[in-house]
Amino acid sequence: MANLFIKQAKQYAQGRPSYPPHLFQFIASKTPQHDLAWDVGTGSGQAARSLAEIYNNVIATDTSPKQLEFATKLPNIRYQQTSPTMSLAELEQKVGAESSVDLVTIAQAVHWFDLPVFYKQVKWVLKKPHGIIAAWCYTTPEVNDSMDKVLERFYKNPYWDSARQMVDDKYKTIDFPFEAVDGEDSTGPFEFENERWMGLEDYFTYLRSWSAYQKGKEKGVELLSEHVVEEFKRAWGEDENGGQKLVKFPIYLRIGKVGA
Repeated sequence: MANLFIKQAKQYAQGRPSYPPHLFQFIASKTPQHDLAWDVGTGSGQAARSLAEIYNNVIATDTSPKQLEFATKLPNIRYQQTSPTMSLAELEQKVGAESSVDLVTIAQAVHWFDLPVFYKQVKWVLKKPHGIIAAWCYTTPEVNDSMDKVLERFYKNPYWDSARQMVDDKYKTIDFPFEAVDGEDSTGPFEFENERWMGLEDYFTYLRSWSAYQKGKEKGVELLSEHVVEEFKRAWGEDENGGQKLVKFPIYLRIGKVGA
């Protein structure tokens, strides 16, 4: 994962969506205390910014220093670069001691992780028995039938890593060995939705932030070829909003507590 988003770190920071307030309100309602949250694979801090409005302190970690360069700096967020696989000593030094964290969040990233190793760390660092882990992904954006059909063809390219299948499956198939949180019958996935007004150039910036787009570029393939761009332009069209359209990102959340 460490090298997947280095070359398009700026596009990632500019193009990736934030997340809706009701997602964080739902997660926060399941944590008895709001002292410390650990946002793992924070990228450019999209989730960390929202967590900082609810939790007293946020530790936001990523393996990519380039990504962290573009993260929004706030007084109660501490950004840390970490090794791809942290030792227990590094975890304690950069995140916290055993049973010290109220919430662990992973936004659009857990499918890249070595899950058995990561979950062992999560269970060590979360407060027992009510510490919460929340991992979510979002699938391809939805604009209108014309745009979505063009995107579907664009999306079907050979440059996706196999881990992307877990996102396509909406995290239904991901290993998630945690207990259902209070008030819920399962660990999900629970469905949310983020909406964002975007112009066509914003939309292209988002597409260029994909790992598959970078892999194609590395192999000398421009996925957003002139022909493809023209297809998107025709499908996008103009409207009364000056070219801006409301783009929807479906979100799928797995949430659980560490238990005893």
